[in-house]
Amino acid sequence: MIQKTEKIWHNGSFVAWDDAKVHVMSHVVHYGTSVFEGVRCYSLPQGPAIFRAQEHMQRLLDSAKIYRMEVPYTREQLVQAVVDVVATNGAWPCYIRPIVFRGYGEAGVNPFNCPVETYILNFPWGKYLAGEEGVDVCVSSWTRFAPNTLPAMAKAGANYMNSQLIKMEAHLNGYAEGIALDPSGYVSEGSGENLFLVRNGTLYTPPLGSSILPGITRDSVIRLARDHCVPVVEQMIPREMLYVADEAFFTGTAAEISPIRSVDKIPVGKGAIGPVTATLHKEFFAILHGQAEDKYHWFTPVPVRAAKQQGA
Repeated sequence: MIQKTEKIWHNGSFVAWDDAKVHVMSHVVHYGTSVFEGVRCYSLPQGPAIFRAQEHMQRLLDSAKIYRMEVPYTREQLVQAVVDVVATNGAWPCYIRPIVFRGYGEAGVNPFNCPVETYILNFPWGKYLAGEEGVDVCVSSWTRFAPNTLPAMAKAGANYMNSQLIKMEAHLNGYAEGIALDPSGYVSEGSGENLFLVRNGTLYTPPLGSSILPGITRDSVIRLARDHCVPVVEQMIPREMLYVADEAFFTGTAAEISPIRSVDKIPVGKGAIGPVTATLHKEFFAILHGQAEDKYHWFTPVPVRAAKQQGA
């Protein structure tokens, strides 16, 4: 159950959590016309701070542009709105969900006469993929979208119907997550995470052409790896490389960095977290918890007066 907070930002104003409602005939309910983001706010020694807020809001606007949704806010205004939501609710660390969708207007597929609504909310949320020693995953029977069908570069609600099929199949078969292949049979991503493999000290990850979302945590890990002199290769990855990789892990705002222990019941490497994963995991979480310098300027601070820190 979602732990609700007090206020939700809607089109520039705050409304009570329980008053943030949409009509059943809203376009988004029938046709999936939404784009959204998942953002995390962390607890740093100097106070709460939002991770890569600028990049998340830019991706939100990019997704909206792809679907011809005119958002009447700049990136900077959306970043400020995210900061205001956390500050107003005073609940952190937290997960933040900005969403833009087509609301109540006309029936039918054509969305142009339906208003574009923007909401931003936050709520406490812990670890997405449980398992400190790694998770057991499978290759899904469901593939990601073919090029020129659903745009994979947009973080759109409709795309996550495919993700639900991948996730449900994995769950019902006893796995924590599923890995989808692209339409050509190459490795794509998890239901809601990007994927990395390590082979002979080199970090591999599928390219944008493999129907993946351009993940912001993915970008963060690539930058960390290169700064630690770990070679990074973005290339098409055949399925069998999952079985012979020395290490593997997921990345994402929700998943953060989540090691993979096995794929289709085949152990990844020795079935334990490997050295490259361990190094990147340690460095990433040191930044997230304020134990290392934010040298990349990834954080946007949140000024709060009376913070209700979760777990305090």
